[in-house]
Amino acid sequence: MTARWQWIIRKIGKRLWFRASLFSLLGVVSALLALAFKDYVPDSLANSVGADAVDKILSILATSMLTVTTFSLSIMVAAYSAATSTVTPRATPLVIEDSITQNALGTFIGSFLFSLVGIVALSTGAYGSKGRVLLFLVTLVVIVLIVIALLRWVDHLAQLGRVGETSDRVENATCNALVERLRLPNLGGSRLASAEAIPREARRIYPQQIGYVQHIDLPALAELSQNENCAIYLIAVPGSFIAPGEALAAVVGIDEDSDERLRGAFTIGTRRSYQQDPRFGAAVLAEIASRALSPAVNDPGTAIDILGRSVRVLALWTQTEADAKRVIDCSRIHAPDLSLADLFDDLFTPVARDGAALIEVCIRLQKALLTLALLDPCYRADAQRHSCLALKRAEAVLTLEEDKQRLRELSAEVLAV
Repeated sequence: MTARWQWIIRKIGKRLWFRASLFSLLGVVSALLALAFKDYVPDSLANSVGADAVDKILSILATSMLTVTTFSLSIMVAAYSAATSTVTPRATPLVIEDSITQNALGTFIGSFLFSLVGIVALSTGAYGSKGRVLLFLVTLVVIVLIVIALLRWVDHLAQLGRVGETSDRVENATCNALVERLRLPNLGGSRLASAEAIPREARRIYPQQIGYVQHIDLPALAELSQNENCAIYLIAVPGSFIAPGEALAAVVGIDEDSDERLRGAFTIGTRRSYQQDPRFGAAVLAEIASRALSPAVNDPGTAIDILGRSVRVLALWTQTEADAKRVIDCSRIHAPDLSLADLFDDLFTPVARDGAALIEVCIRLQKALLTLALLDPCYRADAQRHSCLALKRAEAVLTLEEDKQRLRELSAEVLAV
């Protein structure tokens, strides 16, 4: 339950330009610190560093870091292109947010600017003999940081943009969003059983733009509904596609002067966001499997891997406990439940449809559904429903009777749970 400003700060913190700018600033500040603290260097160390030693090292750093930065950018672009073409474009934002890549690029750019500022300051004679000693020590520290970042970057290159590594990122993002949603059921507010439960006298709040709801500022809505006579009924939740003719929420006891603040609590964008929207992550996982099953890719192994990930994601439904503690009172905010049936549909329907002609995928799908049916009774009805649907799809395209019989037996096991 994060405020809008917290969500924006967290989102900015994951942008490539932010970390690059931060490291660049640190590089410039590090070079200037030698000027500020040069008077604290003992006279005995003033001539311990040769006059040209620091100049040569900084020149090498400036040249090499510019080359490494350019090379790293080309690798990043290639990795993003590979993730887009071989996995799914919806997973590319997660690859861009990779912290190791951003830290490496930030270190290279920051080191380049550090060297550049140091060379300029040395050419003006601003450092003096004492400042050269301090700049030399700072340069050694920068070299160590460059080596560490370079080693981590080289090791990370073997996985960057690969199908398995990108699938890991999508799974983790989905799990994080689902755990947060389960920890705070109904987004931290009260349960809205259905649209019919909204009072008839409730006044609808309509958006002024078209797009997906990316984030809802619950603290802002809680502040608007502090009065005991107030109530807010959320109609649109994160992931909902809305337009000016579709209501965001319905309110009771809140005057029209607060409509802009109500609209401001809903962040609307052109694309769905993984945060607060576990169904989007589930849909992206299924899209990875569907692309792998396409004739152009023909990779049933990836689809089978996604089925295993789907089981792990859904298992969180019974493993996550709701947080009884509420920092902010959101009891007057009513939000619909996250539907387990919808998650089943998002994860398994595309795989069952696109993998119906592949017996190995069909078998793995039935076994995944059997695992969930045995895991907890809450999964049973949806697992059995999808087992029957997957069997019908497979029987419509499979040609070998033995394959059909094998699937009938597996489906019967799911239905017998």
